[in-house]
Amino acid sequence: MSGPVRVGVLGPVAAWVDDVEAPLGGPRQRAVLARLVVARGRVVTAGALVEDLWEEPSPGALATLRTFVAALRRGVEPGRTARTPARVLVTDGPGYALRDVEVDAWAFEAAVAGARDLAPAAAREALDRALGTWRGSPYAGLDLPWAVTERARLAELRLVATERAAEARIALGQAADVVPGLDAHAAEHPWREEGWRLLALALYRSGRQADALAVLRRARAMLADELGVDPGPRLAELESQVLRHEAGARSAAGADDVWRDTTSAYERVVAAGARTRLESTTTLLRTLAMTGGEGLAAARAQRPVAVRAAEQLGDPDLTARVIGAFDVPGAWTRSDDAGLAAQVAAAAERTLAALPDDAPDAVRSRLLATVAIESRGLPGLRGPEAARHAETLARRAGDPAVLAFALAGRYLTRFERTGLARERDAIGAELVSLSARHGLATSEILGHLVRMQALSALGDWAAAQRHADDAAELGWRHERPLVGVFTAWFGALRAAAAVPRGGEDVGNAGGAASSEVAGAAADAPETEAVGVAEAVAVAERAYRAAAATLDGAGMPGLADGLLPLALLALRVGRGLPAEGNGADWGPYEPWARPHLLLARGTQGDAASAARAVRRLPDPPPGLLAEVLWILAGRAAIAVGDRRVAERARAALAPADGELAAGSGVLTAGPVRAHLDALTTFLDG
Repeated sequence: MSGPVRVGVLGPVAAWVDDVEAPLGGPRQRAVLARLVVARGRVVTAGALVEDLWEEPSPGALATLRTFVAALRRGVEPGRTARTPARVLVTDGPGYALRDVEVDAWAFEAAVAGARDLAPAAAREALDRALGTWRGSPYAGLDLPWAVTERARLAELRLVATERAAEARIALGQAADVVPGLDAHAAEHPWREEGWRLLALALYRSGRQADALAVLRRARAMLADELGVDPGPRLAELESQVLRHEAGARSAAGADDVWRDTTSAYERVVAAGARTRLESTTTLLRTLAMTGGEGLAAARAQRPVAVRAAEQLGDPDLTARVIGAFDVPGAWTRSDDAGLAAQVAAAAERTLAALPDDAPDAVRSRLLATVAIESRGLPGLRGPEAARHAETLARRAGDPAVLAFALAGRYLTRFERTGLARERDAIGAELVSLSARHGLATSEILGHLVRMQALSALGDWAAAQRHADDAAELGWRHERPLVGVFTAWFGALRAAAAVPRGGEDVGNAGGAASSEVAGAAADAPETEAVGVAEAVAVAERAYRAAAATLDGAGMPGLADGLLPLALLALRVGRGLPAEGNGADWGPYEPWARPHLLLARGTQGDAASAARAVRRLPDPPPGLLAEVLWILAGRAAIAVGDRRVAERARAALAPADGELAAGSGVLTAGPVRAHLDALTTFLDG
């Protein structure tokens, strides 16, 4: 099977397979591919394609179209064997559609839309990356009406992206750097008031008030003389603010000035060696961690430094406050940096031992919850015990915020065995209720994500979707961009869960994702197996789109190896051969290796797979334990290893009745199906 396919329309129409440009033929043939890109994965009937490609179709136009489609398939799927269903340019009912493909225009639109909710640094990075994918005029060389319309739409969107990127740079203090580009932008597009506004704002933020006013007056005169209109409200308000030399013109929301004035006062008033600086630093690091990306990485690196500085002062009460102030919960059971997490957990243990006997329950609870959260996935630490003790103390203390943090620790350690989704759902339910009553937004978001995960394992898709939606809404309202990563992966999970198994109903996962899959399967002109293959392609495309949200998110503990694992679990769960040789499997490589070796099909590879199965360790406790045990069990069946199969069956038995989807991001299907296969193998 051919590798990943990318289609580019932000310039001349092109396609790449495994990063090698594919032959697409002449302009009319390329227009077929371009027209399907415009449809964004929806089916375009053969009749509509003929009408869109020829102003006056000849009697043989339909046959020519089919010839074009066949040639395009050879170009984008060079490894496809004869009579094998296409996976990229698929036949769907009366027409054709694109599946399992990355398109630069689709990614560009998603990036521009997503940047609206990002902090300035992340928005600048996302928009710069998106703008860098342009190779020229969209759909260059195609002058058909639909191509002209799309070209104009994308060009407009590019101008929006350019302006938003400039605005992000201004917010980041790079106003002088963007002045030349904005000057050219305003001159080239004189009717865009936003371009003039940003140019004037950048000039003003650079200390060039007179130049800013000159630009604003030039824009006002041009609009009046050429169009007979007054400036819009944003342009007029900026002019008024610049004239009054107001802070609002120095910062779009005044926040930069509040920040500058406050930090300046702090520097003047609070002595450099004051202990309160450490507490303030930790509070700032907590806020920084919530931003994701660079902020999360910086907070993760600097937190142990702050803790060590507090310990050096020899005051356990201060150290406890510094450690406890960073009450950032986690929604994933693998640490982003195990070494740094172990350092913080050890410091919390030392501080607990050094506290006086009369230390408040709330202080001890926060330290114990920190031990529980930071020790997730790490051997040799007392995470579950610390979590239980933290919860007991928090309930006795009666502080809602302390209890919410303790429950977060309890959730992250409630993975002693498989099949504990109901217990985690109960923790999530209490988190949501407690946090909503007391205005604890971060903990309320975590509660919704916990319930989204647990209800996925329990197969209650409607309820899981409601909690995903609630988490997304709260994340948007409170500027928590990382929430979108988890909800995007949940959407991909829905698509994967909708893939049929044999004679199962393809719509059993519910929602939009399953509707798409159900439609694809029902309309497919081939056998049911083709319907499954196309549904798998839809799910794989959804997983790859979700993986893009991890770029720059600052969560290596989640991102490392997740996409290839998701694709492998999807295929193994549906009895399909593994793919992904050369992928970066991260910590999941031991469980992937036997399947990759077996997929090669040679006798030597089978022997190597058997050795790999014999060496398989028990999966670490966590959100992916069920999936990894399923991979171990299925590999054991394939190589005839009864010992590993017995281990897998015993480990999975408590999860009988659940779906291997408790992570909320990927699935290997119903646990019962895999238990049945293991039992058949072991009892046969």
